[in-house]
Amino acid sequence: MAEYIVAIDQSTSASKVFLVNRQGGIVTRCAKKHAQFFPRSGYVEQDAEEIWQNVRTGIETVTRDCAPEELRAIAISNQRETTVIWERATGLPLGKAIVWQDVRAGALCRELLPGADEVLAKTGLQLSAYYPAAKAAFALREHPEWQKRAEAGDICIGTMDSYLIFRLTNGAVFRTDVSNASRTELCDIHTLQWDAGLLSLFGIPRTCLPDITPSDGDFGRTETGVPITGVMGDSHASLFGQGCLCAGMAKATYGTGSSVMMNVGNMCVSSSNGLSASVGFGFRGKTCYVLEGNVTSSGDTLCWLRDEARLIDDVADAESIAASVRSTEGAYFIPAFSGLGAPYFDADARAVLAGIHRGTTRAHIIRAALESIAYQDAEIVAAMERDTGKPLSELRVDGGVTCNALLMQFQSNLLCCPVRCAAQSELSALGAAYMAGMRAGVFGDEIFSAQRGGKTYLPDMSREERESLLTGWRKAVKQCRQ
Repeated sequence: MAEYIVAIDQSTSASKVFLVNRQGGIVTRCAKKHAQFFPRSGYVEQDAEEIWQNVRTGIETVTRDCAPEELRAIAISNQRETTVIWERATGLPLGKAIVWQDVRAGALCRELLPGADEVLAKTGLQLSAYYPAAKAAFALREHPEWQKRAEAGDICIGTMDSYLIFRLTNGAVFRTDVSNASRTELCDIHTLQWDAGLLSLFGIPRTCLPDITPSDGDFGRTETGVPITGVMGDSHASLFGQGCLCAGMAKATYGTGSSVMMNVGNMCVSSSNGLSASVGFGFRGKTCYVLEGNVTSSGDTLCWLRDEARLIDDVADAESIAASVRSTEGAYFIPAFSGLGAPYFDADARAVLAGIHRGTTRAHIIRAALESIAYQDAEIVAAMERDTGKPLSELRVDGGVTCNALLMQFQSNLLCCPVRCAAQSELSALGAAYMAGMRAGVFGDEIFSAQRGGKTYLPDMSREERESLLTGWRKAVKQCRQ
């Protein structure tokens, strides 16, 4: 009998569902984009009901030819920090989902600054409008009737994983995994429990929050009896999918933004260099902790070149145009469209094109924009090395832009270490599927060998050139922060 894992990857731009076989390969897939709403400056929203319907359609599509007994588990990886508020009785959202990119709660966070040290100590995260605690607190303040309903337990507040689990189980199960909980600023990552002090700080009742479960735990069953397990935030799922199960192993996922994440073992490591400490995943009774740096604009920078700047017709054209010049000739592009993420956390920074001269061409600008992706990740890796006191021996990478050989080679040169691309794409979905399949007995540990064989880039730049380029980048960053 065939055995399959259904893997849901609910990302920022689309909901994708995959049917994964016993060899860890994707048999079929279904992807459906959802609308993005920008009602005001700093506001980014999505329709959670539309997302749920897309996910349901995706599951029905990929399992159409499967017998019920062939479906061993449903796994979920999800866009993190996006916050949904819904009715417990019906499962229907009370309003639009507040997307991770949304910064409407900035003023609220400034008001809560006296509690910033407590937030950092308990959660490993800088107090920020980026995280669900501030998003939910803002929504409850804006809608006092929601606050009353939250206290009465009539509504649910959660990240996208908990919302999908709730809908998949027809409201029978309201749970989130440790990786998603650790990114809310409401969970103490040392105890792995919702923290009373943090709940009080943000004014969020415990009654409206999900229970916290290990990533390979029991998240209930669908109405057709398929168990749900292998639940992680998308970046955490790609860390698992890359096989970064030992301390010191690191990966970078290039998407709309970038996530650079390092496994630091079973003890939390606090950062002194602008990074976040989080839970990587809970697996086989153990908790993996990570250091992470998030870049707000990676692939989105190339979209800006296409959609707003109109410098390219297709994102795929960026590599060939950038390769038509040997270098940027001193030009640097800092894509701080909505501020700078790690290691700066500067919401007031704005995008800058620096170092241009009369001979700067379209190709130089495109190359500078492409290289900005590698520079930002290199700064995060350098911060990780300072926090851990150990140099990185290899960076494992995944995401759409890893097919860009110029960018991957430049990334290797800046890091002065090998950069190994995943053999398969869709690492977030596959990582969740691997965990679910291991829990269900479909996979053994050898499943990680499915990612071996991806292309590896080795550094070929001199130390002098590398240091000169990084010095120029840091000078340009200073300009965007003035």
